[in-house]
Amino acid sequence: MGWIDRFEGLSSLDKTLRDLLTEQSQIVVMPKGSQIFGPGKTIDNLLLLLDGTVRVQQTTDHGREIVLYRVQAGESCVMTTACLLAHETYAAEGIAETEISAAAIPKRVFDRLLAESEAFRTFVFTAYSRRITDLFFVIEEIAFRRIDIRLSQKLLKMADSQQTIHATHHDLAAELGTAREVVSRQLQEFRRRGWVSVSRGEIQLTDLKGLKTLAETS
Repeated sequence: MGWIDRFEGLSSLDKTLRDLLTEQSQIVVMPKGSQIFGPGKTIDNLLLLLDGTVRVQQTTDHGREIVLYRVQAGESCVMTTACLLAHETYAAEGIAETEISAAAIPKRVFDRLLAESEAFRTFVFTAYSRRITDLFFVIEEIAFRRIDIRLSQKLLKMADSQQTIHATHHDLAAELGTAREVVSRQLQEFRRRGWVSVSRGEIQLTDLKGLKTLAETS
């Protein structure tokens, strides 16, 4: 099975277009921590992620980072798709959270497939619409949900089997789209309640029941 079959929607491409994708695309590998794309950079390829995770984030005018979404294996980056469709440069940043490998489809091939293949158009716009829905959810969370509830949910989600989170206050603030100081104050409150213990770059969950009760608050 080739890499094309790892993406739902592309397996239905006819042989001519599958051959075009295989022949014209390149498999790229990038180490953990690499900047895949950044603000103001032009777009040469659509990346279809084969392995690893890419974090897509934006930095506000005040220097605050906000994580918009993550691209997982078997997905494409809709930020790249949007820029290719609009012929614009990137407005956000993509960082490899792990070593990644991806199929890089040149812009000219992307344009041709978009014009000639209904299956490819469906693949592109289905992924696009799903991610737009995710982004609306992020906006709703930031705008309307209490930060203490969101932080408790994030801590429970990020904890490993030892109930430990290896993250800084800055990391958590970026995940939640808020200021580091807000996260620090809320963690102090959680610690006062006996729910967590905090050390440099690490948070230990000490009362799962308390955190879960808060996280399930509507």
